[in-house]
Amino acid sequence: MIAINIMISIISVTTSNITPTTGQAMIYGIIAVITLVIFLGLREVLEADENKSKRIKAFISESDIVIIPLLIVFAGILIYKIITTLK
Repeated sequence: MIAINIMISIISVTTSNITPTTGQAMIYGIIAVITLVIFLGLREVLEADENKSKRIKAFISESDIVIIPLLIVFAGILIYKIITTLK
């Protein structure tokens, strides 16, 4: 029984240490949006030279791996801001 209580207290302490504060979440959101803008801009610029190099073509086709999760984060931030503004 003591071992279970110790495990529960360790888990609760670990969880409270991992949970980001509002300030940290805002900073991570800003970093995600800036990264999204950079990748979208880079992809747009490189699409003009897509036929010149296989590396550029591969980068453009595989950049969705980065862009799609960042778009999901951006949508989450946008939805959160709309909900908190309407309250």
